[in-house]
Amino acid sequence: MARKYRLEYLKKKRAKERKKELKRQQMLEARAAREAWKANKALAGDAKDEILEDDRGAIADKEEKELSVVREMLGWVLYVAIIIAATYLIVTYVGQRTRVSGDSMLPSLHDEDNLIVDKISYRFRDPERYEIIVFPYKYQEDTYYIKRIIGLPGETVQIKDGAVYINDEPLGEKYGIEPIDEDKKGIAEDPITLGEDEYFVMGDNRNHSSDSRDSSVGVLNREDLIGRAWIRIWPLDSIGVIPHE
Repeated sequence: MARKYRLEYLKKKRAKERKKELKRQQMLEARAAREAWKANKALAGDAKDEILEDDRGAIADKEEKELSVVREMLGWVLYVAIIIAATYLIVTYVGQRTRVSGDSMLPSLHDEDNLIVDKISYRFRDPERYEIIVFPYKYQEDTYYIKRIIGLPGETVQIKDGAVYINDEPLGEKYGIEPIDEDKKGIAEDPITLGEDEYFVMGDNRNHSSDSRDSSVGVLNREDLIGRAWIRIWPLDSIGVIPHE
């Protein structure tokens, strides 16, 4: 009888241990499954982070390229603006290009000569006799004359005996290529006394020039003088500084 009870006890004990072992095995498997799930999740997260990082890198590269293009465009805009501003300042205050039209300044200047006009000198000093100057023709827009200063403020100018007289004395200048014809004296046939800021100008080709002798031009005020002829830049074989003495 005792043996029978002992066998049943052992059988129950083994069953209980097997059940316990099974439960422990299930717990281990469940734990392993959780660990695997966490590991897979972590891997998926890393992959996602890597993809997001790649996307961010691509976006950053694209933005950098766009910024580079914008910077380059702004650089060109700034460059063009500087060129325009510099050109405006030079043309307005320093010098400008002009072209001789006609033969009134022969032999000093020729038709189609291209010149640079110095616009800054007269801001610091007075115009001088024999300087070649540029001034606007008051009766025609965008038309400019180029002539030589003959009479200065306060002087009396007159043309007689085929020559120019200053204060009743022959000027004795070398620029007129021939004696002045009687019918080319113009308003200077009688003495003209210049005001404190007035100038009398003439072309070197005296008998073929419309200048201060012509009433449509007349004497010039200081403010009319745009500047003096400075450099001849065309034709190429005549490039150089223009003499004024």
